Amino acid sequence: MKIPKHIAIIMDGNGRWAKARGLARSKGHAEGARSVEIIAKEAKKLGVKYLTLYAFSTENWARPKAEILSLMNLLEETLDKFLNHPDKEIKIIFSSSRRKLPQKILNKMKQVEKSSAKNKGLTLNLAINYGSRQEILEAISKLQEKGLKPTQSNFEKCLYNNLPDPDLIIRTSGEQRLSNFLLWQAAYSEFYFTKTLWPDFREKELLAAIEDFSSRQRRFGA
Repeated sequence: MKIPKHIAIIMDGNGRWAKARGLARSKGHAEGARSVEIIAKEAKKLGVKYLTLYAFSTENWARPKAEILSLMNLLEETLDKFLNHPDKEIKIIFSSSRRKLPQKILNKMKQVEKSSAKNKGLTLNLAINYGSRQEILEAISKLQEKGLKPTQSNFEKCLYNNLPDPDLIIRTSGEQRLSNFLLWQAAYSEFYFTKTLWPDFREKELLAAIEDFSSRQRRFGA
């Protein structure tokens, strides 16, 4: 089986998972956080080198204040888990606009990055307060500030993280759109859409996506 070097996932369906069970949306987000832990461990075990997860978009600030507060609390709890129970084979980085995020979240993000910086194995890239259009605009500003020529190489160095482009982008919950996620990096990515809601997306579902990816022939326009 051909294992993608870089998998990116749009984690969708937490709210619908909770609604179907008569639960508060926060319960869906909490179960979705459990999927993050499980999928990161499984990706590492399978030999995936980079895993990018779309955790919170720049557009998500338009959600009800109570839900945003719940998401920020859950994010803080997740970051604390990374700090208190580190996996020495997972390096954690962030693709994020630092604007709007609470200072205590920013501080914990820095601590997590620093504490896991030397870890080998899987690089887990969490897209928090992320929007691809915002990332592109910020990269253009950095190019201008640094006086660099607008080449592809220079531009990519100005993105939040200069990672290899994702080989496979997965979206859960049945939706089939990018939703402002990795627009530049997705130029030649393979896409996999599943109706499975993110809290139900576990090892079996990840393996199914990778098996589907393995069956494809990638031409990169050739």
